[in-house]
Amino acid sequence: MPSTEPSGPLSGPVHIIGGGLAGSEAAWQLGSRGIPVVLHEMRPVRQTAAHQTDWLAELVCSNTLGSKMPHTAPGIFKGELAVLGSLIVAAGELAHVPAGGALAVDRDLFAATITNALSSLGNVSIVREEVTSLPDPSITRTIVATGPLTSEALATSLKEWTSADDLYFYDAIAPIVNSETVDLDIGFWADRYGDAESSDGDYLNLPMNKAEYEGFIDALLAAEHVPSKDFEEERFFQGCQPIEAIAGKGRESLRFGPMKPVGLSDPRSGRRPWAVVQLRKETRHGTAMNLVGFQTKLKYGEQSRIFRMIPGLESAEFLRLGSVHRNTFINTPRLLDPGLRLRQCPSVSFAGQLIGCEGYTESSAMGLWAALNVAAERQGRELTPPPIGTMFGGLLDYLRTAEPKGFQPMNVNFGLLPEDTQRVKKKDRKERRVERGRVAVELFSRWATDQDLARRDPALPAR
Repeated sequence: MPSTEPSGPLSGPVHIIGGGLAGSEAAWQLGSRGIPVVLHEMRPVRQTAAHQTDWLAELVCSNTLGSKMPHTAPGIFKGELAVLGSLIVAAGELAHVPAGGALAVDRDLFAATITNALSSLGNVSIVREEVTSLPDPSITRTIVATGPLTSEALATSLKEWTSADDLYFYDAIAPIVNSETVDLDIGFWADRYGDAESSDGDYLNLPMNKAEYEGFIDALLAAEHVPSKDFEEERFFQGCQPIEAIAGKGRESLRFGPMKPVGLSDPRSGRRPWAVVQLRKETRHGTAMNLVGFQTKLKYGEQSRIFRMIPGLESAEFLRLGSVHRNTFINTPRLLDPGLRLRQCPSVSFAGQLIGCEGYTESSAMGLWAALNVAAERQGRELTPPPIGTMFGGLLDYLRTAEPKGFQPMNVNFGLLPEDTQRVKKKDRKERRVERGRVAVELFSRWATDQDLARRDPALPAR
């Protein structure tokens, strides 16, 4: 790796490579603090296999930013991010669509809101070009946030800088159907356990009996899928397993995974179905609906044939079929310092999924953290990481201390918090987690205030 460590913080504009969630969040945090930014986004000059527009922060997989419920790790995490004035969380609230306890968004409104917010900052320049190598780190402060779809040219350049082996996994995208073509005589609206905000439920459930489920599994296991390239080894992140890969682990795997029927009752029979396929709204008007948990790498023809075996989807129009793309990430515990700077060249920071975090909010949070550390550099100070008793602090601690050998991506979960010494009964577990979440957000707020980082939510255009 070239030896180009600068003697101190660089004073010119911060160059951010990648206009996804992490890059957009980093640009907002810096630009709104008066620090000039050049945000490089290669679309539409060069498109990816997963994106469809040239908007910043376009969502390419699920349209949900995860749970917003106060007893869940993602819900607690969003509360922490709001303390720091996260653009991604604020835009998610503005563009939300009903999805029970999840913060699902209208994709177009979400991306447009973020693009417009960044365009409104006079000190943020958005440059549409592909960056194929890092800017000279002796004169340029850079944040690399190219995400899981890093171009081959830049990935090759990053190998030279990180001296890391190939680290990657595959991310599979779920199909989207036209809700107007779903048989509503079969499907019913409901949310598991009845804790939805809407009395009718925000998920459209398609029930299966045992024979229908077994036939579906038979077809799924026998279907043709898109083959991997000879030089690529498939390593799927646990949370994005293709549905056929889950089915391959055992015939009951899907019934205890994305097709679990627990907490649901088919109004036609009054009983729990054998299995259920859930559909979630992709847009406000609900015409486009996502097959929840149905990420896949089946060939297109196989998808159309097999997914129409699901009761209610016999005549479905698929607005988008599933696909697979490669995700790239680096060995963060070995390569980066607590501020997400490259240890051997601290004028280069990394952020987003590229550093081995999984999930939309997690990715944006890493862009936020990288930006806050750059802002602190400009003030001649060093930030103390958030306490491990918070979701943000727990995730950063994992990325810093995980075993480098076999390092794998992580999303927020209660396992990142210190062990809970208070034992509670199963019926009290939800209430206990709400309390732990409240304590975590309070702890995070005190830390942010002490570090002079607490901010109001960003001012965004009205709906």
